[in-house]
Amino acid sequence: MENINQFIEQLSLDAALTLEEIPNIDLYMDQVIQLFENKFAESKRNEEEKVLTKTMINNYAKGKLIFPIKNKKYSKEHLILISLIYQLKGALSINDIKVMLAGINKRIINEEIDVDSFYNSYLHLTSKNVRDFKMDMEDRVKEVKEELVDGQHAPSPQLEEVLMISSLVHMSNLYRKVAEKLIDQIPIEREEKRHR
Repeated sequence: MENINQFIEQLSLDAALTLEEIPNIDLYMDQVIQLFENKFAESKRNEEEKVLTKTMINNYAKGKLIFPIKNKKYSKEHLILISLIYQLKGALSINDIKVMLAGINKRIINEEIDVDSFYNSYLHLTSKNVRDFKMDMEDRVKEVKEELVDGQHAPSPQLEEVLMISSLVHMSNLYRKVAEKLIDQIPIEREEKRHR
């Protein structure tokens, strides 16, 4: 666990698609995939993992996670939504993401939201989350080491790693459960509710 900071740096946690990196022209699907692949390649777990595929994008469109595209081209607003979906799908079900983004999609269609401002707020919060996470990780490493000493366990890198992994997964589950409860509070259309 001594090299946990090295692992954290390798994760490219700061990787985010900024507004400056999103073209002001509509893109074809292959261009969207290339943009995401270039931006998030460093954050993939292994070489075989795909950041975004045609099937994923088609499923987002068919599942109504994003508002309808026009002329097989994706707007800046579509790219913002796809970026949000990319981050959310690691912790939430596709159906939960759909419920969560339904109101945003409707506001985009009705031109009732400044999507750039909303996305900048999201990026600001994620940047702060990364800083907080790095500080929290230092505390967790110390707590795991202290727990092993207090529990009278012989020093063991394997026990340290198992406790650390278990602690991280537990914390992740706690955050996910709160997010799911918040999603459950979002009012949804009657027709959608029957299919949920």
